[in-house]
Parts: sequence; C-alpha cells; structure tokens
Amino acid sequence: MSGYSDRNQPRSAGIISKTDISAYAARRRTDTQTSDGSEELSRVMDNTQSAHRAVAAVVTTYQPDLQTLEAQFARLDGQIDLLLVIDNGSADSQRVAELVARYPSARFIGATENRGLGWAHNKGLRLALDEGADAVLLLDQDSLPSEDMVRVLYGALTQQREQGLQTAAVGARYLGVDQGHPSYFVQFSRLHFRRCFCSQASAGRLIRADMLISSGTLFAREALETVGLMEEGLFIDHLDTEWFLRAGARGWQSFGVCDALMDHGLGDRTVRVWLGRWRYLPVHKPFRYYYVYRNSLLLWRRDYPSRRWKHTDMLRLAKMFFVFAFFTGQPLNNMAMMFRGIRDGLSGKTGRLQQDLLP
Repeated sequence: MSGYSDRNQPRSAGIISKTDISAYAARRRTDTQTSDGSEELSRVMDNTQSAHRAVAAVVTTYQPDLQTLEAQFARLDGQIDLLLVIDNGSADSQRVAELVARYPSARFIGATENRGLGWAHNKGLRLALDEGADAVLLLDQDSLPSEDMVRVLYGALTQQREQGLQTAAVGARYLGVDQGHPSYFVQFSRLHFRRCFCSQASAGRLIRADMLISSGTLFAREALETVGLMEEGLFIDHLDTEWFLRAGARGWQSFGVCDALMDHGLGDRTVRVWLGRWRYLPVHKPFRYYYVYRNSLLLWRRDYPSRRWKHTDMLRLAKMFFVFAFFTGQPLNNMAMMFRGIRDGLSGKTGRLQQDLLP
C-alpha cells in the first residue's frame, strides 16, 4: 500500500474503542513479575527456552543500512519471542547474517537473488507459524519501532480477541522520517480514502482501518491460517493492500492503534504537491511505478476488492500519473514504467519485471 501523510490533522474519525491499550500492556508486564518485583519475562530475543512463542517478528532485508538495522533489532529486543530475518539476495548478506547471529533467538534466512517482498514475507510467516507464534509482526528494514510498540500492539490484539471480534491485524502509526509528521489510518469512502488521524484525545484507542501498511502490522495467527498468506506474484507493491482486501471480503476487521508508534519512510523521499489539498507523496525509483500500476490493474479485475476501493484507486493512479510523469524525478522513465505496468496488468502478467527492461 502506498501511504500519504499530512501535517494538517483534522479531528479524529472512526474511533471505536476507548480502552487504554497502554495500561493493558502494562498490566500484562506486571503479571509476569516475580514476588520481588523482578521481571520473569526474559529479554525475549535472548530467550531460547520458550515453549510458546507469543510474538514473532519477520524483517525483510535487501541492501540494508546495517546501522539502522542494528538499531531496529535493539528496539525489538525485549518485545518479541522470535526474530526471523529474510534477506533477499543482498550483496552484503554475510554482514547481515553476522549481525543476526548476535541474537540467540534470531534466525537468518538468505536467498541467492531478489525473489520479491511477497516471497520473503511468506517465508518468514510460514516459519513463524511453524514455530507456534500466536501473532506475527512484519517490518521493513528501515522501520524503527518504539520501545513498547510490539507490547502495545499485542495488548490491543488480545483485547479485541477477548471481546469476540474477528480481528485480522492491528497496526502502528508512523512518523515519516524525512518530514516528521504522523500518518493516519485509512477507511474506504466514496471516491476517496477517508483519513483517520489520532489526536491527543485518542490515547489508548483503536481506529477501524480498511487496510494497513505491512510494516508495523501485527497479524493474528488465526487470520493468516484462514485468509492465507501474501500473494507472491505481485512481487512488491500492493501486497498488503491485496491481503487486507481479501481479509475484509471474508469478514475480518483490522484496526490502527494510536499508542503504537514507529519511524518509517515511504519511498526514497517525499514531495509536497497540491491535489485539491496539500499532500505529501512518496517518490520511488521508476521501476516501482511499474508494480504500482500493474498490480492495481490486476486487482481491479478481481471480484473481492470493494467498488469503493477500485474507484478510489483509479482516481489515485490518475493523480500519480499527473505528478510523477511531469513534475518529479525522471518523468520519461516514470511514464515508461507506468505504461508498461498498465499493459502487463491488462494482460494479467505477474512476477518480477525483467532486469533488462529496467530504465
């Protein structure tokens, strides 16, 4: 899913729960303490004795910045039971493996070539489920969770389960690392995506979301087993969008958690443009627009995505074409990739774009 951020935050919309999730997570930690007040719950990335892995994290890497990756692992330490690092053919994969080896409860799985984000996600998800994980967190290599993000997310998911809600996933909100402004959660509306912001009054609350970005989202085991895993043929873009459309069509709900925070970047940079209002749009390398357009057309042709999403996505791509084909970066290359994506989407082509076709 491609996301937008906005400095101008209207009143929060779509808030459906007032439960203090942070307090709930704190109570869970208190429950693990011994009589002398010390925490019996281990620094879980170092805990190799756990028979039940409540939360596993899957981090996908490709040519990562090792300093950022190390910071991410440090923030996850103490919040998860199992870390699975899936490397997609990085040139410095050995250094990534050496970093992972510092954590006894972390595993490194490397591919000899870039097999796509969908393959990497599914490799990690299958391993996590095989290990008995109750929930699985997906993270990009440059996402930096807060020190309590995972605990807050798992507390929120547990609470929704206890209320009998068929919850597919709960997601964090993020601060754009290049702009420093918070994201919002998305609900489908007629001809636009309704932007649901968290405010100071939203502390401890959940917001219903029709889709979440995969990074920073905690997926319930029962949802993955029922809905299925990611669609690998999409390769990279719209993997999360497709999954949430599929889950929603089967009656599963998802929620954004206002108290769960992370730093995360969308694209190589962002640009501020006027499209009826000021928006911050992520700018990618030209080849990414191939996947955005191709995969959108593939999803438009299917039955389960809602009409509201299809109509809104069509308008979104029209606006993207206007901006990225004329005003940013490499307009001719951007346009060429968009048209190729449209052609391949109409023909039903999936998988990876051939390297010799890249501009």
